[in-house]
Amino acid sequence: MTGRGFILVAGLPGAGKSIVASVASRMGLRVYTMGDVVREEVRRRGLEPRPENFNRVARELRERYGPTVVAERTLERIERDGVQGVILVDGVRSLDEVRVFRSRGPAVILAVHASPRTRFERLRARGRPGDPKTWEEFERRDMTELSFGLGNVIALADYMLVNEGMRLGEFEAAAEKLLREVIRGLERLLSKGA
Repeated sequence: MTGRGFILVAGLPGAGKSIVASVASRMGLRVYTMGDVVREEVRRRGLEPRPENFNRVARELRERYGPTVVAERTLERIERDGVQGVILVDGVRSLDEVRVFRSRGPAVILAVHASPRTRFERLRARGRPGDPKTWEEFERRDMTELSFGLGNVIALADYMLVNEGMRLGEFEAAAEKLLREVIRGLERLLSKGA
């Protein structure tokens, strides 16, 4: 099997995208996180890892280099690493970004969803740099994410995983089952040279 196929994971902050990425990694898939491009730029500029800096830098990158810059830089990393086969890309935020990956191989969108209250509590509990501390910060971050076109990506997803009302192990099992199905489909396409 040659070529690349992409599982593009989309969802609002705290929905469980990183859990899906972690499950994929344990399954042996290469995982790339698009937010790393923004985090790297925030560090490069010497800014504090706070929500407003991440949001501002993400907007500035897109304004200066176009709406697909984060996807393009992520794809550059994939190509530089020489990775082939099925790859999971965590954090796709717009249909323009989806098109970047689809221009390089078959790609499916896997959306992860959870309610706003659940997501806010998860983000407060995990305390990652840049996670909102207040409900107002949380709402602003959601609006920023949606302004990039994330709602359109979620609405047009090929697969939906709802991460609500289940224990972590149950969600991981559901994610693994769905990922196995998606991987089989992409591997069939790649073996046919699609």
